[in-house]
Amino acid sequence: MSKNPITKSLYALAADLAARRITAQELLAQSQAAHDPALNAYIHWAPDFARRQAEAADAAFAAGIVTGPLQGIPTSVKDIYGVAGLPVFAGSPRELPKSWQREGPVVQRLRKQLPVILGKTHTVEFAFGGLGANAHWPVPWNPRDRKTHRAPGGSSSGAGVSLVEGTALLAFGTDTAGSVRIPASFTGTVGLKTTWGRWSADGIVPLSPSLDTAGILTRSVADAAFAFSALDGAEVSRLDGLAGCRVGVGKDFFFDDLGPGVGAALDGALAALTKGGARLTDLALPHAKEVYEIYFRGGIVAPELIQFLNRQLPDWLETLDPKVKRRIDAARGLEAWEYIDRKATYAAFGRQAAEALKAVDVLVSPTTPITAPALTEFAEDESYGKLNMRALKNTAVVSFLGLCALSLPIGHDAAGMPVGLQLIARPMDEPKLLAVAAAFERTFAQAGLWTPTASLD
Repeated sequence: MSKNPITKSLYALAADLAARRITAQELLAQSQAAHDPALNAYIHWAPDFARRQAEAADAAFAAGIVTGPLQGIPTSVKDIYGVAGLPVFAGSPRELPKSWQREGPVVQRLRKQLPVILGKTHTVEFAFGGLGANAHWPVPWNPRDRKTHRAPGGSSSGAGVSLVEGTALLAFGTDTAGSVRIPASFTGTVGLKTTWGRWSADGIVPLSPSLDTAGILTRSVADAAFAFSALDGAEVSRLDGLAGCRVGVGKDFFFDDLGPGVGAALDGALAALTKGGARLTDLALPHAKEVYEIYFRGGIVAPELIQFLNRQLPDWLETLDPKVKRRIDAARGLEAWEYIDRKATYAAFGRQAAEALKAVDVLVSPTTPITAPALTEFAEDESYGKLNMRALKNTAVVSFLGLCALSLPIGHDAAGMPVGLQLIARPMDEPKLLAVAAAFERTFAQAGLWTPTASLD
């Protein structure tokens, strides 16, 4: 083929595979050749497992059988999903019981399409952290800076890395308070957080059952829309342009305390949207500050993780990463009435936020106020705590209000690291969210702000 297949969109690759212009095994060879062990994206790299899947995909194609749009597509899976035949560590120092390899509905829908899973990517222990740090395993290296070891974002810490290095063209993560969107923002990829309950979390090691969502990371919004439709069944329409698109700008709360260069990248993106015909208006998301204050006091995530570990994996409590242990120990004194009150408050505020979002097609904000810090910046406990909360601030509020959201890159900060823009939409409004985001992506590419590594064709 005249064009490197790795640079093609998922749509184009699926067409090439179905027409047998390329085989799944040839595509796998390209992906495996891109693997850089020094980046440490994978906790479990599975070349033989991947080869068998590529052979199965090719055999089906040869028989004229197309099982789904993702057949033959190189894919990575976060190491809290059950995948039959692959171990699950959930970021802990030892493998979880074999029962956790049971595949839930999301992985079942994926695997019925005969993708090629290259391995399991690293995660923060039990997905509880926004920077990507893990005391038990080497932290993946953010490929956007090959000289300084920078945070890959968490908790899906290997997912974005697998996309940037080129081993995966689709990465599965999870998002409870930002664990898909933060890695996407830090690595210059696209991350979709689905509405709670849209995709089942069964078959995924839980962090907070009240908030856990399955999500995907891709190289472009166009790829995310393709993969979403393949997994969800809902169609994502194409917008011809941004004329008349109603864009709320969440400057109240979301634009506070920005890192160097983040504000300038946001200004450039908003200017490009205006030039493209979008109608921008300031819109404050109701109760964002109050929701964040509850989270700052401990929220509901830590108590739910304690409950899970106590009941399901009590032996794992003794070996918890100190950064994780400190956060859950702080929640042990939470009264039952206060836990219930926090959940009720989130639900009530979420209904008001969804009502406010009727005024716009999407609300935009920085995905994270900061960009990927060097690991040396959060080596100490105090610095880790502060940076972790800053990284999670904008994404966590969206999660706790029950909304869906997407992060896409819009440029670079003062240090040359990617800056992400968060698009926020009403619950279950993923098809519109993706359609608007794809139009944003084309606008930003035309403006020279960011061009994805995957083709937008």
